[in-house]
Amino acid sequence: MLLPEAVWNCMELICSVCRKHCGASVEWFMRSSFHCHGPSSSLCLQYKGKANLHVFEDWCGSSTAQLRQNLHYPLYPHSRTTVKKLAVSPRWTNYGLRIFGYLHPYTNGEFVFAVSSDDNSEFWLSWDESPLNLQLLAWIGKTGMEWTAPGEFEKYASQTSRPVRLLVQRKYFFEIVHKQNDRGTDHVEVAVSFPSSLSLFTVIGSKYISLYANESSLRMDDVIHIPQTIASHTLLPSNQPDEQPVADMLRDDPRDTLYQESKYLEGVLPDCSYKPSYVIKGFPLLRYQGLQFIHMSYIYPNDYTRLTHMETHNTCFYHDSPMYLGRGTKTSAVVKQPAVVQTKPKELDPGPWSQRHLNNTSTEQLRSATRPAEQHRPTKMERSRAGEHKQGWKSVDKLVLRPAAPEQTRDRQAKQNSADSNILPALQKSKQNIDKDIPEHPLIRQGRAAARDKPAETRKRGQDLEADILFQAHTQMKSHQQPEDDETLQSVSVVPEMNHLVEGIDRGEGDEREWEREGEGKSLWGLGRDSEEEQAYDSTFPPVFDPEVNWAQTFQLTPVNLQAMRSDWIDLRCNVSGNLMLRASDALPVVKAFMDKLNTKHHGRFSLVRVLNIERRVDGAQGSRYFLELELRDINGQHLRLSKYIYALIRHNRSRGLQPLIHEKLLCNPVGFQWNPTATVHFIVPVKNQARWVQQLIVDMEGLYHSTGDPNFNLIITDYNSTDMDIETALKASKLHRYYLKLSGNFERSAGLQAGIDLITDEHSIVFLCDLHIHFPPSIIDSVRKHCVEGYMAFAPVVMRLDCGATPRDPRGYWEVNGFGLLGIYKSDLEAAGGMNTQDFTDRWGGEDWELLDRVLQSGLEVERIYLRNFLHRYHSKRGMWNRRTQHSGT
Repeated sequence: MLLPEAVWNCMELICSVCRKHCGASVEWFMRSSFHCHGPSSSLCLQYKGKANLHVFEDWCGSSTAQLRQNLHYPLYPHSRTTVKKLAVSPRWTNYGLRIFGYLHPYTNGEFVFAVSSDDNSEFWLSWDESPLNLQLLAWIGKTGMEWTAPGEFEKYASQTSRPVRLLVQRKYFFEIVHKQNDRGTDHVEVAVSFPSSLSLFTVIGSKYISLYANESSLRMDDVIHIPQTIASHTLLPSNQPDEQPVADMLRDDPRDTLYQESKYLEGVLPDCSYKPSYVIKGFPLLRYQGLQFIHMSYIYPNDYTRLTHMETHNTCFYHDSPMYLGRGTKTSAVVKQPAVVQTKPKELDPGPWSQRHLNNTSTEQLRSATRPAEQHRPTKMERSRAGEHKQGWKSVDKLVLRPAAPEQTRDRQAKQNSADSNILPALQKSKQNIDKDIPEHPLIRQGRAAARDKPAETRKRGQDLEADILFQAHTQMKSHQQPEDDETLQSVSVVPEMNHLVEGIDRGEGDEREWEREGEGKSLWGLGRDSEEEQAYDSTFPPVFDPEVNWAQTFQLTPVNLQAMRSDWIDLRCNVSGNLMLRASDALPVVKAFMDKLNTKHHGRFSLVRVLNIERRVDGAQGSRYFLELELRDINGQHLRLSKYIYALIRHNRSRGLQPLIHEKLLCNPVGFQWNPTATVHFIVPVKNQARWVQQLIVDMEGLYHSTGDPNFNLIITDYNSTDMDIETALKASKLHRYYLKLSGNFERSAGLQAGIDLITDEHSIVFLCDLHIHFPPSIIDSVRKHCVEGYMAFAPVVMRLDCGATPRDPRGYWEVNGFGLLGIYKSDLEAAGGMNTQDFTDRWGGEDWELLDRVLQSGLEVERIYLRNFLHRYHSKRGMWNRRTQHSGT
């Protein structure tokens, strides 16, 4: 229904007042309550001819399902803009798009819609103007392996929709979801076949679309106007069983459960002073030299921080250097031969699983021996199924084996003759003997007769071919006698990329199609054969023997403890290894001795339910420090958690006479070295124009508060005059204990952290220097408290950096083994170390964490370093962050 001119004028007046006093969301509500089919008023013109476009950058993957896993999807895109028609090609990588608005039919009738994109996409349309009534009409793929060329609307059956009847006097809400990876020509377009020309598809232009909301004056934290649809939140069926965790680290662990702390720990062990030998107070250090004085602690039981799901067959965890091979990694393996008669000749090598190969062979060598010697060349069908890896075979496919030319064959044979002068005559003689014993095939006789009738030049070419045959036979015999694969490619050439049928398409697969063309009518692995005379010699090849496999062969080996080979030094070369594992033989005797002392003190009141966690810091000179976390049950059946530091002090006693020194370990209570379970933890984060990440940080911190009920932590945000979000208002609206400080000028991490430190008045509270893009485990607050001891120890947990497209439920990435920017320390200790260096790190960041580490160690503190379960750094690029600017085209 069309509205009178007076009504439209009244709407514009009301919207202008709402825009000024009530916010843009009210204007959007009023506007969306009317059909924009009225006169050409300014309000209508403001919305017609455009659609809303939301961009989600820095996200890998090819499927729309992967886009929906994005942390910020759909409310907090990287940027919000508009598009004038439903055909977009930004020529960028690793992004997702959400395009939505209203569709305005120009006439009544049935319309057929079609979508085309690289990679996956979906087109949704409502049967009216409500976003709640969306239906999926057309799509390209669900797995991320499907794609089309620009304007290609008939590749998949799902691309085109069924006929949909639309009315001219109505508008219809639509939504497009598109995902692009880092390969190919990115594009997405939606076309329609009008009733007057059902055979042609035409891209939907500006005449038939309008905005859902005008976002030009909105900040990034204004999200009330963004439609929440079924296209944005596709849910799994409720009856689908829970999936198994991708990584072992995601499995339930008792360390993640919070218990009531036990209060019966006083006087259990005798007191002793805590003076570890590795403290370097006052020791002069060069800049960044403190890394050399950091040691890891040993953990029991296994916390599965080793990223086994990220390992390959040559992972850094399996060291094969002489240093590791000399420390017990040699596998003692003995082959057991079954009691059967072997048909294999004795002179042949039984292969890599023979006893002489298995004895004194490392684990990695055994793994290598089980791999096939030849690289599997994928078939055409396999290559077509591997469409997801559009560039994966590119580096391999460019190396195409072509038949060697006759001239190249002769040159190669001439070089080989000198090395095989004694072998070829023997092979020729052997061949003659075989020919005498085996009747010659009629075709071979015809070929020989024809060859004799040919001119000398042709016969010479046939002799060259025979020499090639003998050479190949000799090569095959050598390959059967040697287990090593020493074959070399005889002729390698680079295939130029094919000319694409559609201009502007770059799928990175031209060489795959070239491979198919090269393979037609040719043998990629054979020698060049052009004439019938040469083909006649095919049957003269010597027989080829397949190696016999002894499936009944077994062997014995000694189990290898790979964890025992690791050192407590920081291994900067391996970022998937995880925490050092403490052997049960070293951990459980300490637990038993402590429980005996505890029950002696309290008359058998407690029983051990299970060991939650044990951490051991090794000091060979003074004694090891243990952190015990035990689940206990008292006589009333109540379960308690015991979390206490104890010291296994090494005591040196010399008996009378000439007896040697006796080393004894005394379990004692290190005086002063105890953690405070009620200490306040302050998370300090400096920010600038990162609205979507700040909003997520506030949500995560609220989740910590609800899950733990811990009131003793604060969030401190120092804001460098952000313009994309009102951070102070968002903090006040949350339920967090918070501090907010607005700063001016360019972003400076060190200065921003120091400004947050200065806001803290309690000298005996913990400062946690934090980052904006962190996913926190529920136990983070307790973990920081337990590993920060005032006057003695700071805490630098190792964070896992997620790869592009990875999520906390699919944690693909690596441990940040050399980063110390996430640091927990008491404020009094931080001030004693001098605080943040705001002089050397003013307009840059990177290195300030190592510089602070030097001063913390020199002040006499030790730094605890462990891999923290589910402590993740979300992936992001530096594009658009902090002081970086966008370089516009043409500048």
